[in-house]
Amino acid sequence: MSSTPFHVYDTTLRDGAQQEGMNLSVADKLAIAPLLDELGMTFIEGGWPGAIPKDTEFFKRAAKELDLKHADLAAFGSTRKAGVKVSEDPQVRALLDSEAPVVTLVAKFDIRHAERALRTSGEENLAMIRETVAYLVAQGRRVFVDAEHFFDGYRFDRAYTTAAVVAAFEAGAEVVALCDTNGGMIPTWVTDIVAELREATGTGGADALLGIHAHNDSGCAVANSLAAIEAGCRHVQGTVNGYGERTGNADLLAIVANLELKHDMSLLPEGGLEEITRIAHAVAEITNIAPFARQPYVGASAFAHKAGLHASAIKVDPDLYQHIDPVRVGNDMRMLVSDMAGRASIELKGRELGFDLAGQGEVLTRVTDKVKALEAEGYTFDAADASFELLLRAELGTPVSYFDVESWRVIVETLPGAVHEADAEATVKLTAGGRRVVATGEGNGPVNALDHAMRQALAHSYPEIERFELIDFKVRIMDTQHGTDAVTRVLVETMDTEGEATWRTVGVGPNVIEASWEALVDAVSFGLLRAGIERR
Repeated sequence: MSSTPFHVYDTTLRDGAQQEGMNLSVADKLAIAPLLDELGMTFIEGGWPGAIPKDTEFFKRAAKELDLKHADLAAFGSTRKAGVKVSEDPQVRALLDSEAPVVTLVAKFDIRHAERALRTSGEENLAMIRETVAYLVAQGRRVFVDAEHFFDGYRFDRAYTTAAVVAAFEAGAEVVALCDTNGGMIPTWVTDIVAELREATGTGGADALLGIHAHNDSGCAVANSLAAIEAGCRHVQGTVNGYGERTGNADLLAIVANLELKHDMSLLPEGGLEEITRIAHAVAEITNIAPFARQPYVGASAFAHKAGLHASAIKVDPDLYQHIDPVRVGNDMRMLVSDMAGRASIELKGRELGFDLAGQGEVLTRVTDKVKALEAEGYTFDAADASFELLLRAELGTPVSYFDVESWRVIVETLPGAVHEADAEATVKLTAGGRRVVATGEGNGPVNALDHAMRQALAHSYPEIERFELIDFKVRIMDTQHGTDAVTRVLVETMDTEGEATWRTVGVGPNVIEASWEALVDAVSFGLLRAGIERR
């Protein structure tokens, strides 16, 4: 690793928050910032004080409420306006009022944007950069500059864009982050441009760091970031989980993992890398953006194996089909059970669930055949571990049974004139706790009514089910060409509100109600099983 310092700069709270559908409150930002600090980010960009009221409030509260151990807080803002004295520009004043020790200025580095967007001259734009940087440095702030549209500007007029970089550094900027604002670059272009810029300006050392800020519109944000770093950039910007406008920013977690694991760079505090999966999911909970299962390193599927060929090799040596040990990033290997599974897959999945199936060839064959037959009917077990465990226990001769269902029925009534409203009533007859129970439940739809009826029927014998909460419900029509006569698959995710554990179950049937009933029964049965409840 070079002796030149390296910055990991997180912009989740500002650039990441521009993602469609994301709306972070001040409280959300104050909750996310300590997680980023715990991970060991060098800088956390909090937002744009003076331009966005919530961000102004964030910095005011952050000064009193945040106790960051690793990161410095950065305030984002723009250079002075054209024709305005820097000391009189209200947004520049707001950056100082934020009390952030670091100020990141966004400036135009593409002559076309200076002339057409700012409606000013190229020389005035350079003066805006120089004067704003120098003013903030004189006020005791560390100043970074985000070179907006740098790469597109460089390819159009490299002389002007290079002059803007030199102007920023000469005025006292510590970092100039080269921005692929439109996200259209590819790694070879980035490598060539950064190398040319360093040669032309002599920048990139400890006193004048070049950085990279990449967007993912070409699908190359992480690759472009790594290319820029290999070409000499020592400051990298990105967001947790790749949040951001359009297709997102560079995923900072993937960048850091690649640098630490592939380039042997020590960027995070000791043990920090092992926390990235946990923190990725914790931030996802606060943003209310569902985690992306196939996200590199931290996704639920990042180390999930489905093909039987993979399983046979993994049984011998897990490293044969994994580029790293998932434990190094706080993740786990998972075996997925599907119609692609062989006996090795079933054996490894059983081991994952706590069952030693080694040497039980007959059981492995029987379970493998059963899985393949069920998947041919529309079931899927790679996303329904709980249902697979129930199936496995049944094939091992220890079926899980807490109650016996006699029958169930659902009535849906729509009143004349009602728009999108239908009352549903379900009746469930079953035996539990040694007695026959008939219970009726009402709901805003047939599945909701069935759920209520089953809970009422079981509540006396198994009061623990009050802790079980249905948190996700997915419906898939398997054979769309059959129209309303198509096979339906339902995946249900349930949470134990006391232990905060979740599990998924699957049901398949000729309609959504029958499929849902099967998934709901499995969900309750597995929940009671994992809670250690005996049949009553």
